[in-house]
Amino acid sequence: MNIQKLLIIAPPILLALSFHEYAHAYIANKFGDDTAKQSGRLTLNPLAHLDPIGTIMIFLVHFGWAKPVPVNPHRLRNPKKDMLWISVAGPLANMILALISGILLRFIFATVGVPNQHSIIGLLIYAVFMSLQINLALAIFNLLPIAPLDGSKILFGLLPVKHEGKIYFLERYGPFILLGLIIFGRVTGVPILGGLIWPFVKYFSKIFAGI
Repeated sequence: MNIQKLLIIAPPILLALSFHEYAHAYIANKFGDDTAKQSGRLTLNPLAHLDPIGTIMIFLVHFGWAKPVPVNPHRLRNPKKDMLWISVAGPLANMILALISGILLRFIFATVGVPNQHSIIGLLIYAVFMSLQINLALAIFNLLPIAPLDGSKILFGLLPVKHEGKIYFLERYGPFILLGLIIFGRVTGVPILGGLIWPFVKYFSKIFAGI
C-alpha cells in the first residue's frame, strides 16, 4: 500500500473505530454505567480509543481492534439485557456510517458521474468507498460470536440461563480461536474469516451504494 492510499484510508479507519467505541460508551452511560464516561471514553476523539498494536494490525493484515470500552455490569439496571444492547451499539454504529457512505456515493455518481480516479473527486470517491467497506467489515467482524468480539456478548444476552456455561467456555478460549483463525488465514492463504465477512460486505455494499 502506497503512502497516498494510506493517507486516504486512515481517516475512515479512525472514524469507524471511534464511532464504534463511542457507541458502546454512550449506550452504557444511558443504561446507568458511567464507567466509560469517567474513563474519558465518551468521546469521538480517536486518541481516546486507539490501541497502538490493534491499529497497526488493521493496516498490516486488515484485522485489528481498538481499546475495549470499560463496562461495569453491576452498575446496569438489567445487566443481561443491557449488555446485549451495549454490545449491539458498536456494530450498529458502523452499519449507520456504512449506510451514510453508500448514500454519499450514490449522490456523487448521480451528480458527477464517474470521474478520473486521480482527480480530487476521484480520490474523494475512493475515500468514501473505503469508508463503506471498512465500516461494513468492522460491523460484520464484530458480530461473529467469538470472544472478545461483540457477537459473543450478544449471544450471551440471547441465550437462556441454562446455556450460559457454554458462553463462559467460549469467552475463555475465544481469543485463542480468533487469533488462530487469523494466523491460519495468513499462513495458508485460506481466509476463513474473510470468507465469512466479505460476502456480507459485498451484499450490503450493493444495497447501500448500488456497487
